[in-house]
Amino acid sequence: MPISHRLLAVAVAVMWGLNFIAIDASLAQFPPFLLVALRFAIIAVPTVLFVPRPRVPVRWLLGYGIGFGTLQFLFLYWGMAVGMPAGLASLVLQSSAPFTVLLGAVAFRDRVSPRQLVGLGVATLGLALVGWSQAQAAALAPFLLVLAGGFGWAIGNVSNARAKAPNPLHLTLWMSVVPPLPMALLSVIVEGPHAMGAAFAAGPHLVPALLGLAYTVLIGTLAGSGVWTWLMARHAAGVVAPFSMLVPVVGLSASAVLLGERVEPPTVLGAALVIGGVLWGALRKARPGAPRRSGTDGNLPGRDRAAVVGAGP
Repeated sequence: MPISHRLLAVAVAVMWGLNFIAIDASLAQFPPFLLVALRFAIIAVPTVLFVPRPRVPVRWLLGYGIGFGTLQFLFLYWGMAVGMPAGLASLVLQSSAPFTVLLGAVAFRDRVSPRQLVGLGVATLGLALVGWSQAQAAALAPFLLVLAGGFGWAIGNVSNARAKAPNPLHLTLWMSVVPPLPMALLSVIVEGPHAMGAAFAAGPHLVPALLGLAYTVLIGTLAGSGVWTWLMARHAAGVVAPFSMLVPVVGLSASAVLLGERVEPPTVLGAALVIGGVLWGALRKARPGAPRRSGTDGNLPGRDRAAVVGAGP
C-alpha cells in the first residue's frame, strides 16, 4: 500500500472522527430524530434520481438501511442528545465490531476463530470498563443508547456482507433511502411538529448546526465513504480496515481540544482495550509462506470485507 494511499486512509479516519464534533454542533439546534431524517433525506433524493439501484436482494438492502442507517443513528444521536460526550460516542460505537462477530455467529453460523474470540473478550472488557466509568458519572443511560447504536451498525454489517454488492458505494448510497421516512414519522410522534418547526428558527446555533449537517453529509458520508470504498477496491481489506480504528482516537482527541471534554483514566484504559481488542480480532494471522494478495478479498474473508466498506459514522 503506497504512502499516498495510507495518507488517504488516515484522512478518512480524520473525516469520520470529526463527524462526531459536527453531530454535536447539529444537536444543539435540531432534535435527534429530525436530524437523522434530514441527514439521510439530503442523500436519498439525489441517490434515487441519479444512482442506479444496486443489484442486491431487497431484504439485505433493507437490513442494511434499517441497521446501519436507522437504528445506528437513531440511538447514536439520541444518546448524544441526552448527554453522551462526542469523543466517548466515537469510542463506544466501535462496539459494532464485536457485535458483528457475535451476530454473524449466532444468526448465520459464521465461524469465529480463537483470535476473534480473544479480541472480542478484550474489547468487551474495555466497553465494560467504559460503561462502569460512565455509571460512576451518572451517564449510564446515554452510554447504553450509543451501545444500542453499535448493535444497529452490526445488523447493517451482516446485511451489507450478505448483499455482495458489485458496487459497494452504490449500496451505501441506496441505504440512505431507508431511514428518512421512518425517522421523520418518529420525529413527528415523539418530538412533535412544534419542535420540528422551531429547529429551523433563527438563533445562535442555527448556522453551526447547518454547517455540522453539511459536514456529515458531504465530508463524513460522501467523501469519506467514497475514498474508503476506492481504497477497499485496490487493497486487501486487512490492510485498509485497521485505519478505521483511528476514528475514536481522532474523536476523543478532537473532543478534548475543541469541546473541552475530559477523559478519565478508567475510560482511557477502556479505550485502549476496545481499540486493541478490535484490531487483534480483525487482523488475521498470516500463514507462513502464504503469498501476499492485493485484491479486495485479501486478508479478510468476503463477509468481513463487505462489513467494513462504508463504515463511517
